[in-house]
Amino acid sequence: MSILKLPHARPATILFDWHATLVDTRDAMYHAVDDVLPKLVELGLIERLVTPEDSRTVEDARLVKYVRDNARLHPKIKSERKVSRTDIFEVLFGPDHEAKRIAHQEFDNCYRKHVGEAVPLETGIPGMLQAFHESGIRVGLISNRKREFMLHEVANVDGEDWRGYFETMVCGDEVVHRKPWPDLLLMAMQNLGVKPDTSCWYVGDSTTDVIAAKEAKVTAVFYNGAGWDQTWIDKIFPGTVRHPHKPDAVIDHFSELSRLVDRFLQMANKEMVVSR
Repeated sequence: MSILKLPHARPATILFDWHATLVDTRDAMYHAVDDVLPKLVELGLIERLVTPEDSRTVEDARLVKYVRDNARLHPKIKSERKVSRTDIFEVLFGPDHEAKRIAHQEFDNCYRKHVGEAVPLETGIPGMLQAFHESGIRVGLISNRKREFMLHEVANVDGEDWRGYFETMVCGDEVVHRKPWPDLLLMAMQNLGVKPDTSCWYVGDSTTDVIAAKEAKVTAVFYNGAGWDQTWIDKIFPGTVRHPHKPDAVIDHFSELSRLVDRFLQMANKEMVVSR
């Protein structure tokens, strides 16, 4: 486990991202992105792509240039399958929220043709979620995707129905702003009747997940399921004035999340014994 700094509070609530965190739906996602990018001119978005000087990294600038020139993703990005739809649109359109809204809307239109069964990213996830429930931790699910897609996918995870593991599910078409805005997280916490503070942990695989968590004032746990090395993690979370948000912890596997949660629960039990 690569911990940048330990979370400040034990988790009373854990919210999870869906795609590329709990499950793999990359085939459908990349097919839908493939459908969207050739429509950038038609959608009026080609001139709204960020300029090289406004890109966060050299790699981001190259991605934008390739999309501008070819109206598709570079084959390497598609073969590595590490970048989420939301992060792709963040790289392409930066702070242009209206451009991202249009892109996400067209993605939803295209995704409907490809949505299917989800596959767990790791074995043992249902057991982990159940263990959190039994420890008294509230568990919720967050996604930028439309509810109609999420209802289908959550009920069809490798032939199993996972809906019972989550006390709340908030989707991208239910808020004014999708991630990286904090709206989804704030609504989930409102649904659970909990206040937004560091006792709520949000686990997600993208930079937008971390930004949303920090903007919501909750603990950001970056799930490094894509296997980025530390150099790349430092690059995508530079901690600069323009890009200040960094995760509170980085995990490579969910066994590490379980150990981290157990550590905080054991500390809390010891404190209760001492206080008696």
